[in-house]
Amino acid sequence: MDELDPVIHASARLRITASLAALDPGDRIAFPRLQELLGMTAGNLSTHLRKLEDADYVRVEKTHQGRTPVTYLNLTPAGRAAFETYTEQLRSLLGGELA
Repeated sequence: MDELDPVIHASARLRITASLAALDPGDRIAFPRLQELLGMTAGNLSTHLRKLEDADYVRVEKTHQGRTPVTYLNLTPAGRAAFETYTEQLRSLLGGELA
């Protein structure tokens, strides 16, 4: 069996990736909303997002609404594929489908 993806496998990054994978492809979430959902500090979330962005798993889009800066996040196609592979490998490791 192949090794589980170390970029996704870290607990915080797994939570981020799973949350973003729950969005429909092409949908995005605002940084503060993801931070709230995960109960993470802004600094901790930013650090883990950077690792996911460096791996081309997450797209970070910085824009403005009026004069207010807004950061949106979503999985890239590569990130979605990596998460699907990760979950398949985890199911295999655990011996079947997860309920």
